[in-house]
Amino acid sequence: MSRDPLVVGRIVGDVLDSFIRSASMSVIYNNKKVTNGSELKPSMVAREPRVEIEGCDNRTYYTLVMIDLDAPSPSNPTERELLLWLVTDIPESTTANHGNEVVSYESPNPIAGIHRIAFVLFRQSVRQTIYAPGWRQNFCTRDLTQLYNLGPPVAATYFNCQRENGCGGRRYVASGWT
Repeated sequence: MSRDPLVVGRIVGDVLDSFIRSASMSVIYNNKKVTNGSELKPSMVAREPRVEIEGCDNRTYYTLVMIDLDAPSPSNPTERELLLWLVTDIPESTTANHGNEVVSYESPNPIAGIHRIAFVLFRQSVRQTIYAPGWRQNFCTRDLTQLYNLGPPVAATYFNCQRENGCGGRRYVASGWT
C-alpha cells in the first residue's frame, strides 16, 4: 500500500492520475504552511493563500488549480470538482498573485462532512490564454490539462476542511475509508 499522502487521501485516483513531483510549491494561509491532510476551518481559509513556486527561471510559467473534491458533501459529491481558484501564467520563483487570475478565489465553505481541498500545479509549455469555465461545479482538471496541453501535474497538496463547529467524519483505518 502506498504511503504517498496524495494517494492515501485519494487525491490521486479521484481527480489526478499518478505523477512525478518535479516542482516545489508552498501554500500558506496566515503564516501557516499547508501540509497534506492538515485540518483547516473555513475562517482560516477565508482569504486567498500565498502560493509560492520555488525556482530560478522566471521564463517558466505555471497554472494553479484549487478544487473541492467533496462538494456538496463527501457522501454525495455531485459537484466534484468544485473549482475554487484558477491562476495561469505564474512565473517560476514568484507567487500566484504574479499570475493571471482566471477564476477568482472562493473560500471553501463546506456545509456537510470533511472536504478535501486540493491545490494542483501544472508547468505550462508556453504562455497561453486559458478561458474561465462557464461554472465552478463539475469542473474537470483532467479535461483542462488536455484542452490546454498542460501535461501531468508537477506538484500538489491538499488540506481537509469542515464547517466551523463540525467534528468527526471521514477517517482512514487499515481496512479503508469509513
